[in-house]
Amino acid sequence: MSARRAPQQHIKIAEHLRGKILSGEISTGSLLPSEAELCEEFYTSRGPVRQALATLRTEGYISSGRGRRSVVLEHEKTETFETFISTHDWIESNGWEASSKTLWMARCPAPAHVAEMLAIKEEDPVVFVHRVRFANGRPITVERSYFSLPVGKHVLYMDPDEGSLHAKLRDVGLGLDHGRREMYGAIASEEDAKLLEIEPGSPTVISKISLSDHSGTPVEYTEMQQLFEGLTLSYNCIAGTPSPLNFSMRNSEIFAK
Repeated sequence: MSARRAPQQHIKIAEHLRGKILSGEISTGSLLPSEAELCEEFYTSRGPVRQALATLRTEGYISSGRGRRSVVLEHEKTETFETFISTHDWIESNGWEASSKTLWMARCPAPAHVAEMLAIKEEDPVVFVHRVRFANGRPITVERSYFSLPVGKHVLYMDPDEGSLHAKLRDVGLGLDHGRREMYGAIASEEDAKLLEIEPGSPTVISKISLSDHSGTPVEYTEMQQLFEGLTLSYNCIAGTPSPLNFSMRNSEIFAK
């Protein structure tokens, strides 16, 4: 895996503008600076500026423009890439104290479904980390993570209950670049219900997350069983841009027959 790369110019511009929008410095209904003004501010060409604006439009922060300056839209808070990949960072972003309890961490043969997600052969060695994640001391997620061996061999020397594993991987040059998450409802097994301190058969949400490095190589596959109570999903979408979510019922037993 390659070392962590410096953010590209369009990413820096998008982060700068996003930060101003979230802080209220650029309020809802206000006009963004023009492309020419942004080019001058960031000493860049129109290409990176337009790419940054396209990112903010996709995220639902600004209007489509269409030949005129974009307007800041009313918006929901969205996840950063860090909170997307890291349960620890996500918990802290909500203002809660993050902690975890590792139940098992070891090198093991990859089960068939894990091998498929990591693009390796069944029973190839992977590193498995089984944890319960807590917010303010309350268990909210049971997490089963599988790391490909080139990444997992570093994980084995880390304390999974101290801070964020992903932050530690970034610190040693093992950055991630892309993630995909699938979520669906499921009932809690007796084992996971006990860990989550809920009744067996209680509704929960399963999240399956696949993460890849800068070269597109899959390096982590994680399955999380999360509390259903209080879970809220919100997203922004504007005309002319794809929604960041896809709704379906393909995991429902109703349509499996």
